[in-house]
Amino acid sequence: MMTLRFSRALYAGEAVDEALGAFAHLVTAERSATAEAWELRLTCLYPAHTRRIVGELGNYALARTIERGGAL
Repeated sequence: MMTLRFSRALYAGEAVDEALGAFAHLVTAERSATAEAWELRLTCLYPAHTRRIVGELGNYALARTIERGGAL
């Protein structure tokens, strides 16, 4: 299991949720939040591809945030 943190100042929470939905067939996840970040505890269903999957999930969340016009 690994934990990813997405800064609330940079990422929209809805975008992080969309990324989780899009990657649900590749990871199991628990989402939580702190005052500073959205936190995801992920377990990849294909461990040999963990690095790539995690990178793509982050890219997806960033792209969705940009499409929404930013974190706010």
